[in-house]
Amino acid sequence: MTPSRSSAAALADPRLAALRAEVRALEQIGRAAERPAVPFGIAGVDDRLAACGLAPALHEAAADTLAPGDEAAATLFLAAAAGRFVRAQGGQVLWALARRDLFAPALAQAGLPPDQVVYADCRDDAELLAVMEEGLRYGGLAAVVGEVARAGMANLRRLQLGAEDSGTAALLLRRWRKSGADPLAAPSPAVTRWRIGCVPAAPLPYAGLGRACWQVALVRQRGGPPHTWILEAPDAEARLALAARSGDRPDQAHGADRRAAAPPALAA
Repeated sequence: MTPSRSSAAALADPRLAALRAEVRALEQIGRAAERPAVPFGIAGVDDRLAACGLAPALHEAAADTLAPGDEAAATLFLAAAAGRFVRAQGGQVLWALARRDLFAPALAQAGLPPDQVVYADCRDDAELLAVMEEGLRYGGLAAVVGEVARAGMANLRRLQLGAEDSGTAALLLRRWRKSGADPLAAPSPAVTRWRIGCVPAAPLPYAGLGRACWQVALVRQRGGPPHTWILEAPDAEARLALAARSGDRPDQAHGADRRAAAPPALAA
């Protein structure tokens, strides 16, 4: 059926287009209100975040170095963040990956049990990013997690818009490439960007292994300054904690005093 001239004119009316845009904006605000920011539950961390937690938006994290321990720490950091979204909002997590190196028991130790995760095995970064977009459009998930080595600005903008529109958090692990280029060097629309690395665990008054500790650097956030903390690795309830020996430390050059210390292994 061919539309009439009057209907075509109505569709082209700039006032109608503006009204539709306003309705879409109101719908997005409503979805954001339904799913507020999810706090870490640590005053020293949440007070430094512009949203007092992680908003349902795009967030990026990367390992501080190519060391396997740092890569594991960054993965577990996002697993704990996803676990907190599950506990706050309900639902499951879609985890898209192109490398089969995830270890489900380690994710469970960080607060993300296997029965709360749906895995998507992707062929490459392009397919992975497309799967993340589809997961965000679904709108019924607690969070969508992905691991990529390369992601263009157009892909990242679609993830950010998809997260804001659906109210589902998009958590993106930026993997190091063989070239050694910093995964967080390129610009990104992400609301927060994190760099995670291992530091020595606090000594115990008795023989044994202490809780793994990380240097967690918030290298960029929308609406707030960067900051760095020394945090204890998450427990099975996705709870991180400020390390007792250091407390809330001011922003500093990351990596200056780090030595090798490994969190739970991720490699199968």
